Order: sequence, then C-alpha cells, then structure tokens
Amino acid sequence: MKVLFMFYNPSGGMETLNRIRSKALIAHGVESHLLYKFDGEGRNNIKNITTFVTCEKETIREIIKREGYDAITVCSDINMLAQLRSFGYSGRLIFELQGLGRHEERLLLTQSFKDQIYEHADAILYPYNQQLRELMSSNYPEIPQYSFDDPLDWEYFGYTAYPRKSFPILGWVGRLQSNKNWRDFLLLGQTLIGLYPDLYLWLFEDETMADPAELEDFNEILANNPTLKARLIRYSNVPHDLMADYLSIIGDSGGFLLSTSISEGFGYAVAEAMLCRCPVLSTDSGGVRRFITHNKTGKFYTQGRIEEATLEAISLLTNKNEREQLIVNAEAHIKRHFSSSVYANRFSTMLNHLDQGRRVNRNRLR
Repeated sequence: MKVLFMFYNPSGGMETLNRIRSKALIAHGVESHLLYKFDGEGRNNIKNITTFVTCEKETIREIIKREGYDAITVCSDINMLAQLRSFGYSGRLIFELQGLGRHEERLLLTQSFKDQIYEHADAILYPYNQQLRELMSSNYPEIPQYSFDDPLDWEYFGYTAYPRKSFPILGWVGRLQSNKNWRDFLLLGQTLIGLYPDLYLWLFEDETMADPAELEDFNEILANNPTLKARLIRYSNVPHDLMADYLSIIGDSGGFLLSTSISEGFGYAVAEAMLCRCPVLSTDSGGVRRFITHNKTGKFYTQGRIEEATLEAISLLTNKNEREQLIVNAEAHIKRHFSSSVYANRFSTMLNHLDQGRRVNRNRLR
C-alpha cells in the first residue's frame, strides 16, 4: 500500500500532521509520501519521508504515474482534485479539511465547490470537530465521510526539565494572520505586564507566512508600546524538535500558552503544550474542545474579552494547586486519546472501507 498527502506548503499544523501520520503509517507498513506545491521552512523538520516540492503540472503528473499511489489525500486544494483525475489517476482520492476560516466556509457552500467534490472525491476526511461534522454532513450527505482525531507523537515529543526561569512567560504560537487573532495576545500581554512587571512574551511564528497587512498593524502596535515591545521576544521557524523544550520552559516558568484563534480544526500547539506540562488558556476555536475541558484540562476565555482573559490568566499564574491539577489532567488526556498508532489504524481502516465500497459498486455494474 502506498499513499500520498498533498498540501500547499510545509508550515504550521499541516506540516506537523503530515510528518506524524506519515511516520505512523510507515511503521504500520504503509509507504507514505508528501507533495507540497511550494517550499517552506517547515521542510527542515521532515526526515526519512519521501517529499516532493513542485507546482509544475507535468512534474506532478509524472510523479503520480511513476509512483502508482493506491490513495491520495488532498487537503483544501479543490482544484487539485480535478487535476489529478485529468491525469488519469483512478485510485482513491480523498479530500481533506483541517479547519475553516470564514472564506473557506463560504467556498464549501457554493454549488461549484460541491460539484467538484462529488465528481472527483471518493471521500471527505476531517478531524473530529463538531462544527466541521455538522457543516459537512448537512451539505455533503451523499459522499462517504471520515472523522477522527489527528495524531500526536507523544512518545518522542514531551516534557523536558530545564533550569527554571526567574520570570513567568506568556507563550503564543501562530502566524500573523487574521484568523490567529494575535491582537488578543498583545492586549493580554500588555495588561499582564502591568500586573507582573517581570513577565515576558514569547511569540513563535513562521515569519515567511505573515500577512503583510497584519504584520504592518503588528509592528505599529509595538512601535506605540515600547514597554510591550521590550518584553516581547519573537522566534521564527524553531525546529519542531526544539518546540518541546520551549514549551517545557514556559510551563516551568509559571507561565502558560495562550491560544487566540478564531477557528481551528485541531490546534496542534495547544495539544503539544499540554504534552510539555505547559498549561493553556484558549479561545473556544472549535477543535480545541477535544483537548480542553474548562478548569479540568485547561481554561477558556471569550474571544476579545481581555478582562475575562486576565482573570483566567491571574488564576493560572497564582493558584499553584489548580495549575498543577490542570497540568496533570491535560498531559494524561492527550496521552490517552491522541495516539499516532491509533490514527494509523483508523486511516488504514478508512482505506479498506473505500476499497470494499468500490468492489460492491463494481459488482452491481456487472
């Protein structure tokens, strides 16, 4: 069995997902390749996985023909579905969604988008996310759909003890794009610095993926807030292996990770922080509900309500008993429910189901 995962570029959660699931599937005897249309800094994280980077139509055609994939999973790129079929590819073609912004949700509801899904895809795949499930089941009822949790490589990614920092750290992971809602991070950081003058803000990003208009606003805010600017440290394209160290340091500092997204299909940064014993305060962005139960495995605040976020942040910074219980519960929850081995089994089962459906349909035509 040989499969291919396709996406625009190796960055953020998609780079993490493709790398982890490919590794898990390879361990289960399924040869897994990656194809990105454009290069990205995240490619430095990929090791021992066959990876192609090209947007050239003929090159992609040659790869598909040469490799003979049994199944191809295409994330988000609806035009690639039709292109693959035009190449004569007759294997299983799975359209994947990992999250929806407002623009993507509007596209999903258009008739032209639906027509392409029904014409070219054998199935739709998305993480276990109630918002996505309701949207897809109501708008695409006649196509097979598979929904299961994305994997985490918790056997190799987790907490490491380092000397404790003398100051608490407010961490944030994301891109300077509107859906990531980075303004809440700066607003809460500014408020907390007024209460805890030794606090630092650590921002982890892929600076090559920043939206120019958002970056301009970001720089303007910092220019007008010299105290905030002095307390903010930006890290770009930290190797994934090292992120476990940074998250562990944030947790041990007495600080926490803030997740401010408007919408997330899964939310890798949140889950990975929990694995590293770093507590999390988050907006209710959809997919993070799989990780966070308020005041049990983490904390929620309402997007844009900085006063509410401040109260929850103070609790995390000062209530040591509650903090420790959240850390213990969160780490155990992730290890219990998000195994890469379980993902590989579910993905293989999905492929087998699609095979069986094809055989039934062929028999009906005889």
